[in-house]
Amino acid sequence: MSMKDKTCIVGVGTTKYGLRGEFYGRSQIDQLREALDIALAESGLKRTDIDGFSSYSMDANDPSVLAPALGIPNLNYSSMVFGGGGGGGCGAIANASAAILAGYAKAVMCYKVITQPPHMRFGASYGRARAADPDSDFTRPFGLLAPGQIMSMIYRRHMHKYGTTPRHLAEVAVAQRFHATRNPKALMRAPMTIEDHQNSRMISDPFRLFDYCQENDGGVVVLVTSAERAKSLKQKPVYIMAAAMGGDTAWGHGLTGQNSPEPLYTSAGHAHLAKRLYAQAGITPKDIDVAEMYDHFSGMVIMQLEDYGFCKPGEGGSFVEKGGIRWPDGRLPVNTHGGNLSEVYLLGMTHMVEAVKQLRGTSTSQVKGAEIALVTSGPSNHPTSSMILRR
Repeated sequence: MSMKDKTCIVGVGTTKYGLRGEFYGRSQIDQLREALDIALAESGLKRTDIDGFSSYSMDANDPSVLAPALGIPNLNYSSMVFGGGGGGGCGAIANASAAILAGYAKAVMCYKVITQPPHMRFGASYGRARAADPDSDFTRPFGLLAPGQIMSMIYRRHMHKYGTTPRHLAEVAVAQRFHATRNPKALMRAPMTIEDHQNSRMISDPFRLFDYCQENDGGVVVLVTSAERAKSLKQKPVYIMAAAMGGDTAWGHGLTGQNSPEPLYTSAGHAHLAKRLYAQAGITPKDIDVAEMYDHFSGMVIMQLEDYGFCKPGEGGSFVEKGGIRWPDGRLPVNTHGGNLSEVYLLGMTHMVEAVKQLRGTSTSQVKGAEIALVTSGPSNHPTSSMILRR
């Protein structure tokens, strides 16, 4: 059974965005309540309509506590996309859709909140002391301890194989910063030039400071219900055309070990998802009007352009160099809210919010006539995920 166009996103809500640790003293449930109230108000759903939860990345808010704390009287469904990192965001939406189609729930609250403690850096988990294990014993002794190091080595190989350059990374960072300058909620709004990027400090060669996403606090709620129910609500329904999760296991497993085979290694590991996604939706890359691509690191945007068929393998660099991802004139405007690099880093949930705005026609960098949007999560340990939405 296909899920195409049978469920919709009908409400989105975000908290205030904060710097790393800014909201540490505030409970996550309180932040989720703030985002949920906004999503309910704009959707027209009532609190008592919510009967399901869906999240990812080991969210710590247990449904047995969350439901009564949010005033949700009956919980019929709850799910968590298994696995760490930001790869499961669109998977949480897919699970919500599947639950609604199966009759398990009628209205599902998809959510994620980050509140970082001041004593620990996000992404530091790779470097913690731990017992011997086969996944990391061959990498940690050589200093491979952080996601930025892992992704930079993949991009370095892409440079060697295809001639991609550090300037191509700058093109991604500068385009997204330009989009962020137009977004009042973005945390990084100061204009940036190619030279600013090239003069920023090197962190994990070839990734410089502005190639890294931010570290932030905040939360997002996305409400999903049936297409039939959506017709009577406040907002224009945003239909879920397709959603997929998983990926080629040789890429996800090989992330820390750096042992994926070619040509898989010099990719974002999303080609497997893309093929399934386009088949579900019954469209091709040419039909996509705008893309919100997970950008924990700038280089992974370039490789996702290739994985999703917007250009051939190895041509992602020239695609961005020609202004291909810039609003308003680019061939495919990407991360029109500023993305993780410049708006905020909330594990990719704000990419969903921006796609919904584009399809409602309310983005601050609105793509004229946008009808179909691609949203991606990850690239990360599996399962990663992605989805296609339409107005």
